[in-house]
Amino acid sequence: METKIAIQGIRGSFHHQVANEYFSESLELDECMSFDALVKSLVGNKTQKAVMALENSIAGSIIPNYALIDRNNLHIIGEYYLDIHMNLMVLPGQKIEDIIEVHSHPIALLQCGEFFKNYPNIKLVESVDTAETAQRIQENQLKNIAAVASPIAAQLFGLDILASGIHTIKSNKTRFVILKTENKVLPKEEINKASIKFELDDTPGSLATILNVMNNCKLNLTKIQSMPIIETPFQYSFFVDVVFEKYKHYEKAKNILQLMTTHFKVLGEYKNGRKD
Repeated sequence: METKIAIQGIRGSFHHQVANEYFSESLELDECMSFDALVKSLVGNKTQKAVMALENSIAGSIIPNYALIDRNNLHIIGEYYLDIHMNLMVLPGQKIEDIIEVHSHPIALLQCGEFFKNYPNIKLVESVDTAETAQRIQENQLKNIAAVASPIAAQLFGLDILASGIHTIKSNKTRFVILKTENKVLPKEEINKASIKFELDDTPGSLATILNVMNNCKLNLTKIQSMPIIETPFQYSFFVDVVFEKYKHYEKAKNILQLMTTHFKVLGEYKNGRKD
């Protein structure tokens, strides 16, 4: 049976690449042009799972996506770290001197800032998706316009790569999470990472106390992201990732944190995707 997967972007996008590499089974794609549309696809049962970018080693966290996961009660069931290779691509026959504009997703453009400093005459234009831009150049035979996208996009849409690996920092990874509407996927003994969310008031030392609990329970904090709660000034939501060797250590910490925080929520319990 085919699994239907929601991705942000179209075939040839980095989300498509992750879907191909993460899922070994046959899959059908729902190509969503925004993260809101991706969530709607999953919540509306149009798809069974979704692939969502959450943070990049150069551009940082995609903060609105944390809120989307939380607000729609989605569950992280896995993660995948993809090495990102940004490439400048054009219609065959075009040269870099011919390029007036470069179109791509804003995060892709941000990751290639140093490269484009060498071409101050080129205007950078934000678009909804890396691969969609490559497709549009091919379909409309757009001259003097280049895309920044993956090698697979150049291959799929018949474009020439003028410059490869143009991202500023060569070790460029994006962390993608795999989402479902429920979280019953892995047995406890296979789980060694969790994403949790909680709220704290601005009492001095409250966050330090929470971090001490995690440390005492042998949890390794790999990510902490704070977000102001709009309705209640000077109060914050915290999105935290922890890794651990034994599920029982995490379970102990979870029980304590539920008592010490408000609006405690498990966003996902899954297998650590880091290979290093």
